[in-house]
Amino acid sequence: MERFARLLDTLAFTPQRNAKLRALEVHFAEVPDPERGLALAALTGALEFRGAKAGVIRALAAERTDPVLFALSYDYVGDLAETVALIWPARPGANRPPELAEFIETLQTFTRAEAPAQIEAWLDALDAAGRWALLKLVTGGLRVGVSARLAKTALAQYGGVPVNEIEEIWHGLEPPYEGLFAWLEGKAPKPESAAKAPFRPVMLSHPVAPRDLEALATQDVQAEWKWDGVRVQAVSEGGVRRLYTRTGDDISHTFPDVLAALEFEGALDGELLVRASDGGPAPFGDLQQRLNRKTVSKAQMARHPAFIRAYDLLVEGEADLRALPFAQRRQRLEAFVAGLASDRIDLSAPVAFDSWEKLDALRASPPHAQAEGVMIKRLMSPYLPGRPRGEWFKWKRDPFLIDAVLMYAQRGHGKRSSFYSDFTFGVWRVGEDGEALTPVGKAYFGFTDAELKQLDAFVKDNTVERFGPVRAVKAGRDFGLVLEIAFEGLNRSPRHKSGVAMRFPRIHRIRWDKPAAEADRLETLEAMLGGG
Repeated sequence: MERFARLLDTLAFTPQRNAKLRALEVHFAEVPDPERGLALAALTGALEFRGAKAGVIRALAAERTDPVLFALSYDYVGDLAETVALIWPARPGANRPPELAEFIETLQTFTRAEAPAQIEAWLDALDAAGRWALLKLVTGGLRVGVSARLAKTALAQYGGVPVNEIEEIWHGLEPPYEGLFAWLEGKAPKPESAAKAPFRPVMLSHPVAPRDLEALATQDVQAEWKWDGVRVQAVSEGGVRRLYTRTGDDISHTFPDVLAALEFEGALDGELLVRASDGGPAPFGDLQQRLNRKTVSKAQMARHPAFIRAYDLLVEGEADLRALPFAQRRQRLEAFVAGLASDRIDLSAPVAFDSWEKLDALRASPPHAQAEGVMIKRLMSPYLPGRPRGEWFKWKRDPFLIDAVLMYAQRGHGKRSSFYSDFTFGVWRVGEDGEALTPVGKAYFGFTDAELKQLDAFVKDNTVERFGPVRAVKAGRDFGLVLEIAFEGLNRSPRHKSGVAMRFPRIHRIRWDKPAAEADRLETLEAMLGGG
């Protein structure tokens, strides 16, 4: 457990990607089985503990510490695991610190009733770093800046193999991955994936640049709309059907209506969308109603019917098509989709253009609200894993911009735990008592470290009220901080008081120069709904 705690601590406070990769490689090299494999499982989300949730941790902390002191500490730190780890009254020698394997085995078997006593005993036995790692693992909120893809990349570098080889067998592997490590170390053959309908690493694009357009001829590429959904891979082989995200996460259980339509043998690449009443793609907010659910009801499926807009055909029957040029794959895709005759799978139509200027105009003003821009694909490009240069490009429409007023702030996590870095902003609307701000979004990136310190100081100097870890800041017609907010799209949202929800909001500029009274109004956002 001590080695795992050191690893998490290093990853949490190491912002550089290459440094994180190196830390993972060192851990894989120095830590024996099964501990290194269990650490890998924890980092990639392959472990689930039913008996311990955040509420259990809060209750334990309330029994051991002064509730006012805990509330003040939690408000300052902003992270439950870190707060409890630091404030927990130590009882040296109370128990033997558990090894990671012992801890996980116990945690996976005990019941909800047994969880509090066991966790309390472990907290007594560990030091602050160990307690933090324990609580991060128990609550499932590691938040150390390591995605499953990054962990697989570290494995690939450790073993000197392409990362796509690991991704293609990943779903047939189980913790603690001893066969995987033996292969990477040259001690055993490559594991054969036992998973049917496996994931194939997806091909990604680069943002287009002027030099890219100069190097491409319009007749050598195909353009398609870039749809605002979730990139997926639909696989149906040997009676097994699976739906994967672009990172290889299996989301089949959330979309049984889509799985039922996979009446084919092969693998499709496409965009997961929800069908609107007019037959076209619905706003991303409708798709969000289906995402990240363990189960989905018939009513939810009826309200938000999901479908796939097909981009590419990777496998047809037993034939792997990825080495073929895109033009040939596209021709086979068109015939493949036509043969399905299903309203759950349709085809991404090409965009007609004869000059980059015409495509630029289409990109800037797409005919459908859910089109984010265009994709440009070389007709001769094979389907290559990762993000190969010079093959596929994305040309997104320019982001929307509004001026909003900072209303609330909350502390961040990890290296930002000492700063107010999550900002809620609002725009003006007419209420019962006249002009008032209404919250329309939340942003936690888009600013530099220097700007973060300025924003943090503004929040501390202008706090007017506290709600647990949240601070309300002074904001009115005569005083307030204006933030220029960039976002990708806007959806109607009955869950929000304002009635709207933004896609990917971020702080574009801090308008220290602009009076709060001149910020935008809700009517401005409502007008944008009609145009996307």
